[in-house]
Amino acid sequence: MKDNQQELFPLVDEEGKVIGKATRGECHDGSRLLHAVVHLHVFRTAEGCPPGKSQAGDVYLQKRPEWKDIQPGKWDTAVGGHVDYGETPEEALGREVREELGITDFSPVFVDKYVYDSQRERELVYVYYTIYDGEIQPSEDELDGGRFWTMAEVQGAMGQGVLTPNFESEFQRCFSDILQAPLNRK
Repeated sequence: MKDNQQELFPLVDEEGKVIGKATRGECHDGSRLLHAVVHLHVFRTAEGCPPGKSQAGDVYLQKRPEWKDIQPGKWDTAVGGHVDYGETPEEALGREVREELGITDFSPVFVDKYVYDSQRERELVYVYYTIYDGEIQPSEDELDGGRFWTMAEVQGAMGQGVLTPNFESEFQRCFSDILQAPLNRK
């Protein structure tokens, strides 16, 4: 399997306004054309926590397949995908969550929007999270599986080349309070 290099992505400015379009191949060839992506962090409910972000327990991570053109074989955000040309970030989020995890009944909460800059690409990342205790069915076509990780496991894997650099920086940026919280962390 291989990513479709001809798939069209919207080119955006740093506020998210569409200013053009380019193929996946053009966006990932080192040109660093700014394109939009969505990420969803999926947490299980931590017992004894009040409602809201503080009730987040273990976090689900996906294993990227070896055929991916970026960060193959590493553990990453539960859901991550590109916004297709003509699609809103919210539409892309719903599509990607269905495709990657088989989830349709979730309530996403917007967390942040930022530019992720690497040597190979630039992405305008829309970050969401959800608390979800239902069944997860990772796509066999798009993922190499997935599982819930404790915060201690996430902390122990940071900087070890196990997680994608984007996941590490984003998780620390958006969820450092959860990562450091002692409640229900094994």
